[in-house]
Order: sequence, then structure tokens, then C-alpha cells
Amino acid sequence: MRNICFALIALMTFSLSAQENNSAFRAGEWLRFRIHYGIFNASYATLQVKSDTMKGVPVYHVVGNGKTTGLASIFFKVDDTYESYFGMEDGKPYKFVRKIDEGGYTKDIEINFDHRSQSAELNDKKNNKKFNFAVKEDIQDLISAFYFLRNNYKAEDLEVGKSIDLNMLYDDDGVFKFKLKYLGNEVLKTKYGKVECLKFRPYVQSGRVFKEQESLALWVSNDLNKIPIRIKADLAVGSIKADLDGYNGLKNQFKIIME
Repeated sequence: MRNICFALIALMTFSLSAQENNSAFRAGEWLRFRIHYGIFNASYATLQVKSDTMKGVPVYHVVGNGKTTGLASIFFKVDDTYESYFGMEDGKPYKFVRKIDEGGYTKDIEINFDHRSQSAELNDKKNNKKFNFAVKEDIQDLISAFYFLRNNYKAEDLEVGKSIDLNMLYDDDGVFKFKLKYLGNEVLKTKYGKVECLKFRPYVQSGRVFKEQESLALWVSNDLNKIPIRIKADLAVGSIKADLDGYNGLKNQFKIIME
């Protein structure tokens, strides 16, 4: 059950939306997801958008939290926090924070990006180690990628079977290319009613967390918000399902199919 909350937040980074002149989000947006692990209501995860400045640059400050609840917290306690600071104008990440405690497995990482020198310094505070990486112009962190893509891809430009690649840095493994395949449209029944969604297949590394590369499925709303509606994953042990459970401060109307 380790990394359930991380998996959710990681998956939420690959939603898509319209161009900047039809921005998909604003400061004040808040999303909550209810995660089920087997028969348990395992945890909740949230993403909240705030406004801030870094070195005089206006940035969005996004905070992601995930915690186990109820019976699941007795068997396996999770308390994860992710933060990202990225430019309001260009979506470039400036700072990324990852603090997790998953059944005693802990990490405390901070990444600072220097776009002038095209470099990033990763500070592993738990182990008192620092790593330097060369990064390209299009680099994103785990959280900033979600919001960058929401403002830079149009749903009508997607082709079934085609993939989107994204360069990302979030851990001391270095920069990696994430692949996301578009599978088409599907209507899901939710607590809010029926929602037309875009369905994707994120490719992940098989092993400790996921059974195989195609273990994940992601549905995002086919409207101007492009928020995750449902996530399903087959883990090395068991499976998880996460559904949108609450929202506030959306910039655009949440499109629900009325019958």
C-alpha cells in the first residue's frame, strides 16, 4: 500500500486542457480525491492553488496533501505533502518540495531550479546529500506538469493511440521522460452525475509499486477545467481506485451531462 498517495498525485500531473488565453485554473482552486484500496476507503488527497512570489516573480504555489483514514490508517499510515512553485506566465518550476511518511518510509526532498544556467539542485535533507542535474527548457516537476499541460494542450488536437511525452525531475533518479497515451472519450457515472471524460494510459515503471507499465488508467473531464475524475491502478499488491470527491474555486464551469 506504500506510495498510494504519491501514485495519485503523480497521476494527476498528466491532465490536459486549453491554451493560455482560456486558462484552465486560477488561485483558489481546490480538488479533493477519495482513494479506495480494496475494500477500504484508504485515504484522501487534495490539491490547492495559491498565489505567491519568488525573487520578484509572480508564481502559483500548489500544495498537495495525502493521508490515510479510518481502518486503513491502522494498518498503514500515510502522510504525504508535495509543493510546487511555478511561474504564472510561463509555467516553469522554481521550487519543488516532497515530504512523505508512508508506513515509516520517509523522504524529505527540495529541488530548486535555475533556468538561466539550465540546472537544478536537489537537496535530500533526510540523508544530507545534494545532487545537481542539467535540465532543458521544457523541464517540469511532479506538480507543475499538471498545471502546465492544462494550459498548453487542446483536447481537439489529441489523436487516439498517440502519446504525449514530458521531461520531469522529482527525485534523485534524475530527469525522466513520462509517456501518456490518449485512448479516446468515455462517459463516467460520478457522485455529481454523468461526466464526459478523456481517457489516458500513463506508462509507469513496473516493480515495487505497479504490476506492469500499463497498470494505470486515468479519466479527466472533457471541459475547460480538465480535472481528474477517476484513476484506477493495479499495484504490486492489490489495486486502488480514486474518484473526485470535492472541488471549489474552479475557473470554468464543471460540465455535467443532464438527463
